[in-house]
Amino acid sequence: MAAVSALTLASGLAAQTFPSKTIRLVVPFAPGGVVDATARQIGPKLSELLGQPVVIENRSGAGGTLAADYVAKAPPDGHTLLVAFDSHAVNPHIYKTELRYDTFKDLAPITFIGSIPLLLATHAGYPANDIAAFINLAKSKPGTVSYASVGAGSSGHLAAEQLKLLANFDMLHVPFKGGAPALTALMGEQVQLIVFAAGAGVPLVQAGKIKPLAISGKRRSSALPGVPTMAEAGYPQLDSGAWMGLLAAAGTPPAVIARLNAEMTKVLKDPELIKKLADQAVELSASTPEELGVLVRNEHDKWGKVIRDAKLNVSQ
Repeated sequence: MAAVSALTLASGLAAQTFPSKTIRLVVPFAPGGVVDATARQIGPKLSELLGQPVVIENRSGAGGTLAADYVAKAPPDGHTLLVAFDSHAVNPHIYKTELRYDTFKDLAPITFIGSIPLLLATHAGYPANDIAAFINLAKSKPGTVSYASVGAGSSGHLAAEQLKLLANFDMLHVPFKGGAPALTALMGEQVQLIVFAAGAGVPLVQAGKIKPLAISGKRRSSALPGVPTMAEAGYPQLDSGAWMGLLAAAGTPPAVIARLNAEMTKVLKDPELIKKLADQAVELSASTPEELGVLVRNEHDKWGKVIRDAKLNVSQ
């Protein structure tokens, strides 16, 4: 009882003094992608509520594992946070021996941030205007088509591999360290397709710089209402999208986690931010820490089964 009382007191004191310095939101990808853009729009509003500066720190590489490892080893005081992407749950299947942290033991969930449909797009000059035409071209020219993703094990990578199996055709996977470099390669016609979280692609579609073929999800996105869903294109199995969540180093006092969850919930319910990010195909939604923890575990188990059953080669 004395030990429990001491821990409770310590957690309470930590909450009273938190935050005492700048908060760092660590983004696991290069600047310019949807995770980075979302973090940069959340940061100022979170700063207002916490009364401390909130800065974005990009630590790209290895599918997000470098950023996750960095946060896992940071002081567990709530001042260094991970803006995790969906690849966070899949990385244990990808980097089976290379991970220097435990996905479930070394990081503490705070809240879900939002979901994003996956966009399948080609460059403006490619002679295909929908998924069926793209697949037919790929089949007619085997070995010549490649696709970009934001990294091995990302939702885009797994969705593209699943599409290959469903449609019985082949493409070469070219992983990048984030959406911005992947999009640059697509617009430079170095790859013929990109499958990634739609947010960063919306302005490029609107400007005619990339050509949308389809989008994942059970309904069309309000940001891209003219783009058909994969279900409409004949592939209802491809209805899931990407997601983001906020995590801290394990051992962060529960009262600090609770404070961060409460303030982030306010941020994620801000009407102005909801509208602004919806226009970028990001649907904001808060959760309890426990709900995010369950999501990470379920996503890990679900995609692990897909990888095994489909015999996907996703190892690094």
